[in-house]
Amino acid sequence: MEETTRKELAAWLEFYQELGIESFYRRDFSNAAPLAGHGKFKAPPAEMPVQKAPSPMPAMPARKSAASSVPAGPPVIAPPAVQTIRPPAPTFNLFEAAPAPLSGPETLEQIRQDLGDCRRCKLAPTRKTIVFGEGNSHAELMFIGEGPGADEDEQGLPFVGRAGKLLNRMMDAVGLKRADAYICNVVKCRPPGNRTPEKDEVDACSPFLYRQIESLKPRLICCLGAPAVRTVLGIKEGITKIRGRFYDFAGTKALATVHPAYVLRNPREEKILREDFEKIRDFLREAP
Repeated sequence: MEETTRKELAAWLEFYQELGIESFYRRDFSNAAPLAGHGKFKAPPAEMPVQKAPSPMPAMPARKSAASSVPAGPPVIAPPAVQTIRPPAPTFNLFEAAPAPLSGPETLEQIRQDLGDCRRCKLAPTRKTIVFGEGNSHAELMFIGEGPGADEDEQGLPFVGRAGKLLNRMMDAVGLKRADAYICNVVKCRPPGNRTPEKDEVDACSPFLYRQIESLKPRLICCLGAPAVRTVLGIKEGITKIRGRFYDFAGTKALATVHPAYVLRNPREEKILREDFEKIRDFLREAP
């Protein structure tokens, strides 16, 4: 092979190696079809040696650019569009006037209508009647008990059973009239077996109790028993330790005493209830 041809072939091999083509083989051109316009291709002499491609050099690591050496910062994220949520506008017939806003405090009748056929807690399936409350809507004195009993569940009125009769007797003993007071309970439905109301039941019902207090604005709230004291005043201390004391509550006064049912179970403790009712009488006799 001529030296010129050999140099050209070596240059082509180097060129293909740079392209990544590193393996070559010798083709048998004896049976090759002629190329159009070129006639029969003449095979190279058999004795022509084929140059073996040199072994590839190890790949050099890619050089990092100046930009890549700088640590990339956090991706820039466009802030989300601010969406203003507004309450839906009240809808009413074009031929009707828009409903007038409530004027003045909420009435007991409105609270009772809002309570409806309440199913907000697990007491609903076992009750017969909702016992909302009874008494003077302008009362200075408000009694709050624990929950309705069997008699209250039947009649739909608070404190009409044995505990209610004792409450009436205590009021009569100090010159108070039941008709002048307002009486209700922490929960409006009877707990099964007259058990103590559970937390989830109190949580579901107490908002209506607070609304009753806000509507009445009594001068004095009398909490009958520990559940009423915990719900209204948030005091967890034993009732016998804190009874007979006056507390400030929402711009008014509150007094804690034992529940009449406690006295029915412990007749000797009736003097405790009588003493506290005398304090109630004396408080109400004072000038507002």
